[in-house]
Amino acid sequence: MTDNQSYAWVMSKRDTIIDAALAVFGEKGVEKTTVSDIVKRAGIAQGTFYLYFPSRLAVMGGIAEQVLARLLRRLQEALGALPPAAQLDGLVGTVFAEVAAQHQVVALLYSGMTQTEEMRRWEQIYAPLYDWLEAVLENARAEGTIAAGVRPRHAARVLVGAIEAAAEQVYLYAATSADEAQAHRAELERFIHAGLGRTGNP
Repeated sequence: MTDNQSYAWVMSKRDTIIDAALAVFGEKGVEKTTVSDIVKRAGIAQGTFYLYFPSRLAVMGGIAEQVLARLLRRLQEALGALPPAAQLDGLVGTVFAEVAAQHQVVALLYSGMTQTEEMRRWEQIYAPLYDWLEAVLENARAEGTIAAGVRPRHAARVLVGAIEAAAEQVYLYAATSADEAQAHRAELERFIHAGLGRTGNP
C-alpha cells in the first residue's frame, strides 16, 4: 500500500464514522446516541472508532470540519473565478444558501459542540475559511474595492461571524418567510458594504 493509498484509507474510515454519527444523531438525538450505535451504523469494530475519536461527542469536531469544508467548496465553486468585488457581493447569498441546505446538520452541530472539548478547536476548524476570505479582502483592498484601512485578517473573522449568525437566525431559530429572509439578507449586505468602505449601492 502506498502512502497515498494509506492516507485515503484513513480518511475514508474517519468519514464513514462521521457520516454514521450524523445519521444516528439525527435519528436518536445527541444525548441518546451511544458509540455502539455509531459503530453499528458504520459497520466497524468499536476499537476502530476509538482510533479516530476518544468519545461520541468528539465526533462533533469531525462534523464541524465537514460542514466548513463543504461551505468553503461552495464559496470557491460559486465565487472563485470572479473578481474580488463580485466575490464580496456573492458572499452573503452563498453562505445563506448553504446554511439553508444544511440547516438540520448545523443545528445538530451547535447542540453537540457546546457539550464537548471540541469547542476549543473552533478557530482551527474555521481557519481555512478565514484564510480564503482574508485573501479575497486583501485582493479587494489592493485594487481599491474596499477601504484602505480595512484589516483583512480581522475583517474576515468579523464577516464570517456576522453572516453565519444572521443565516442561523433566519434558518435555524425561527420559521422565517422568504420575504423576511430576503429583507434580513439585504440589510446584512448593506451593513457589510458600509463597513468595508465600499461606494454605491450594495
